[in-house]
Amino acid sequence: MTTPQRSNFRCWHRLRVRWAEVDMQKIVFNAHYLMYIDTAMSDYWRALALPYELAMQQLGGDVFVKKAVMEYHASARYDDQLDVGLRCARIGTSSIVFEAAIFLGDRLVVSAELVYVYADPTTQTSQPVPSALRAIFEGFEAGQPVATVAVGDWESLGDNASALRTEVFVQEQGIAAHMVWDDADAEAVHAVTHNRLHQPVATGRLVQHAPGVARIGRMAVSRGLRGSQLGRLVLLALMETARQRGDAEVMLHAQCSAEGFYRRLGFTARGLVFEEAGVRHIEMVLPLISKEAE
Repeated sequence: MTTPQRSNFRCWHRLRVRWAEVDMQKIVFNAHYLMYIDTAMSDYWRALALPYELAMQQLGGDVFVKKAVMEYHASARYDDQLDVGLRCARIGTSSIVFEAAIFLGDRLVVSAELVYVYADPTTQTSQPVPSALRAIFEGFEAGQPVATVAVGDWESLGDNASALRTEVFVQEQGIAAHMVWDDADAEAVHAVTHNRLHQPVATGRLVQHAPGVARIGRMAVSRGLRGSQLGRLVLLALMETARQRGDAEVMLHAQCSAEGFYRRLGFTARGLVFEEAGVRHIEMVLPLISKEAE
C-alpha cells in the first residue's frame, strides 16, 4: 500500500475515541480501527445518496468483505478526535477495492485496503459489479453529483413523493396517514431528489400561503440519508421557484428537531413552539427580496 494523503479522499467520517475502545496501555485497541473504518463505510454509502438495503435490492446483489489489510503508523488515545477517509480505489469484474486512512490531525494513524466482492446475496457466489453501481462509484470519486432534483406537479412527482411521506411521516414518525396528504397537493409545486439509481430520497412542496408569501412543507428525507445535503437540494429548488414567481417571503413549520437545518440556510424562528400532528414545530421565515431591492 502507498502512504495515503488527506487529499486522496472525498468522503470523511469524524469520531472521538471512547473509553471502552482503549486497552491497558491507554491507547486504542488495534481491532477497533477496523471497526472505525467499517463505521465510516456507512457514511460512504450516504455520500453516494444510496440507502444501502434498497439499493442492493434493486441491483440484485450485495457486497461482502474478502480481505482487509491494515498498517499501523501511530497510536490514538482516549478522547482523540479522528478523521476516517475512504475512497473507492478500483473496480474489477466482481471486486471493489477501497482504500482507507485514519488521521489524527495531519498525522496518519492507520492505513488500510479492503477488498469487497459483489455477489449473489443468497449463495454468496461472485457476480459482475453492475454497470450502474460502477458508474456511481466512479462518478463520485470524479466529483460528479450523486443526485438530481426534479420540480413539477403532483401528477408527475406524486408517486415518489408519496412513497417518501409514507416512509418518514407514517411509518417512522407515526403520523396518521390522513394528515399527510390534503387537497393542496393538487395545486402545489413539488420537488423530489433522486439518486443515480433513480430512487426518490427527499421531497417537499411549495404552496401559496398568502399574496407574496410562499409556504414550504411536507419536507421528508429518507432516514438513512439525512445529513447528506439531499433535503437541501429540495429546499433550494422550492425557494428558487418561489423567488422566480415573485414571492417576497417563504415560511414553513419546522419540526423542532430540524430547526438547525433551516437556520443554516438562513431561516429565522418566529413565534412560539407549537404542536402539529403530535410533533413540536416552530414557524420559520426567510425573506426572498432584500430591503435594498425593495
